Amino acid sequence: METIDLRALPLTDAFARRIDYLRISVTDKCNLRCIYCMPAQGLPWIEREQLLRFEEIERLVRIFAGLGVTKIRLSGGEPLVRRDLHRLVAMIRAIDGIVDIALSTNGILLEEQLPALMSAGLTRVNVSLDTLREDRFEALARRPGLDRVLSGIDAAVRAGAIPVKINCVAMRGRNDDEIEAFARYARERDVAVRFIELMPVRENLGLSADAYIGAEEILERIASIEVLQPITGPPGNGPARYFGFANGRGSIGVISPLSHDYCERCNRVRLTADGRLRLCLFGENHLDLKKALRAGESDERLRERVAAAMLVKPERHHLRIGEASSQMRAFSEIGG
Repeated sequence: METIDLRALPLTDAFARRIDYLRISVTDKCNLRCIYCMPAQGLPWIEREQLLRFEEIERLVRIFAGLGVTKIRLSGGEPLVRRDLHRLVAMIRAIDGIVDIALSTNGILLEEQLPALMSAGLTRVNVSLDTLREDRFEALARRPGLDRVLSGIDAAVRAGAIPVKINCVAMRGRNDDEIEAFARYARERDVAVRFIELMPVRENLGLSADAYIGAEEILERIASIEVLQPITGPPGNGPARYFGFANGRGSIGVISPLSHDYCERCNRVRLTADGRLRLCLFGENHLDLKKALRAGESDERLRERVAAAMLVKPERHHLRIGEASSQMRAFSEIGG
């Protein structure tokens, strides 16, 4: 029987899903304390020497690009608190095969850093924003700053990172009375507002049980005041379903990991700030690439590890409203 060299093939998992998208967390730190994401006092931060260095990230991206990954997203924590992020963007942009570099940010530092990021090769921007009210912003994020976020969004639109995508976690009793206001915001601007179903993770299990609101209810509420039509949607790598207005500039999207999961279309893996390759956003099984890097393993051996890890990527997550996923409770390393 002929032996198949996994290193010579594009990354594909055991369920025939092509993996061409790598999300990279450049830091675990954040300058906000959003109620669905983090306790008010914050979390224990990863020690600086345990973070992947830019040169280590660049090397790993080269390896992934050689395996067919073409799209990168930089995230956190809040990625813009990592010093000189534009330098990493330029390093990734120079890698053959990488065609798209996106950023997920809370927007607080976006306006001041955007020129350097765009010059370095940043392609697109996603901004997390859960309210258009200053008082509510501070209540949800436990920090002030709505004006800076809105200014950052406007700057991104002006800079040509169109369409800027705005990610809004919909929470019953917390911000669902602003669904219509967000729809009007999207209609009047070159932005895509995406409503995300609240996902149950360790930090918000009590909140998620009470505050969950499904994508279909969100669309019904918008449709009661606006005519929506399904559209292909803006360029990107995510799982959103998009809808356009009969008369309007932007669009509406819904991301529904609970009511309509998109696991069968999953095309991504995630690299954590401390160098663990996580195969499912909602699982904890991982491959410790930092350990392999700092042990001096060759690019060839790293490629072998990554290709083999794809074969144990789970078929789907097991999130349930108000419950911690069994995947989230089972922490184990893949391989040796």
